[in-house]
Amino acid sequence: MFSYYFMLGVRSLRRNPALTALMVLTLAIGVAASVATLTILHVMSGDPIPNKSDRLFVPHFDNGPLEGYTPGDDNDSQMSYIDAVNLLGSKAGERRTAIFGIALAIEPERKDIGAFIAQGLAPTSDFFNMFDAPFLHGQGWTPADDKAGADVVVLSRKLAEKMYGDADPVGRRLTMGSQQFQIVGVLDTWNVVPRFHRIIGNDDGAFDDADELYIPFSSAIRHEWRANGSTSCNADYQPGYQGFLASECTWIQFWIETASAGDRAELQSFLDSYAIEQRKLGRMKRAAPNELYDVRQWLDHLKVVGNDSKLSAWLAFGFLVLCLVNTIGLLLAKFSVRASEVGIRRALGASRREIFSQFLIETMVVGLVGGGLGLLLAFGALALIAMQSKALTMVAHMDWVMLLVTFAMAVASAVLAGLLPTWRACQVTPALQLKSQ
Repeated sequence: MFSYYFMLGVRSLRRNPALTALMVLTLAIGVAASVATLTILHVMSGDPIPNKSDRLFVPHFDNGPLEGYTPGDDNDSQMSYIDAVNLLGSKAGERRTAIFGIALAIEPERKDIGAFIAQGLAPTSDFFNMFDAPFLHGQGWTPADDKAGADVVVLSRKLAEKMYGDADPVGRRLTMGSQQFQIVGVLDTWNVVPRFHRIIGNDDGAFDDADELYIPFSSAIRHEWRANGSTSCNADYQPGYQGFLASECTWIQFWIETASAGDRAELQSFLDSYAIEQRKLGRMKRAAPNELYDVRQWLDHLKVVGNDSKLSAWLAFGFLVLCLVNTIGLLLAKFSVRASEVGIRRALGASRREIFSQFLIETMVVGLVGGGLGLLLAFGALALIAMQSKALTMVAHMDWVMLLVTFAMAVASAVLAGLLPTWRACQVTPALQLKSQ
């Protein structure tokens, strides 16, 4: 019976083309607007590394001066060089990495490519395993390279192809920042969304482009390269690079990976003990709580999904409700002209339940057609949104989950809108309709 009613629903679309087109278009626009904003919110709020998001932690100490401090003030979420070096030398967690941004002048071997600036990171050797970075050629550097401050580099696939084409560049030497570096690895395409491991200090934050190169943290320090990104200094410090390193300026992002999520309490205890020891040395005078954020908490702390994005999603759903109200009115008009048909069917023995099923399935057909059109409109809307900025390009794309959500939302919306008109159609009195014929 379902297939028969479904075919009747398909045929009914051609019975009043203008009214049907208006219903489908109204539903499609509402669904497209909702799905487009929901897709962006879905991508922005997704878990970027679900297999270990509860085992990766950002520690945060408040090392600011006591003068002018009010308990509860939010201090910068980065770390000083002093604390980063101390934590790197500790046994906290299974892996540890300090990270800061770099920007270097590249001098390619190819004569047809002039010198250019490339942006990247200076992490430690644990970085690649901590964040599941995929390698196309070679591998990352070793802990021994960290210790020696070796001049080695890992390139992104995009940068490697720009300078070497499809050839494997591992083993070659590359001039960067007037220094010779040996290429030890090339990462495969690695677009993490949101880009959780380094949000602070980027133009587009969590939705910036992938980094182009990676060199050892200790090597960047040995060459006295300044951070390319956010640096916060709450007090004066001694002149020169060494004075900067010895200061309380915060400019490093730090991550710790534990063996299991259950090790969080032990890690927190270690951080608290470390802060107590530093206070004995005259540091961390504010005695503020030492925070520990896992990946999801870190994204929430930095407000990666802002209130504006959430408000946009609610407004889009409000627009969908408005479209459903209009669809209800159109369905009432469509079903009202079929009162005589319902009366004859009831007189021939059809039950109200059968009439209800028939008309409800017809609204499902409208929902399916509206969903198909809404999907096309959503793709168009996302394409227009992606053109607005580089950051939006990273999030304005639809996956299979949202593809299924689009059709489910369209059909559910049509069925919801059709409940009242369908119920009204079932209330037709056969005797009155037969008298009027």
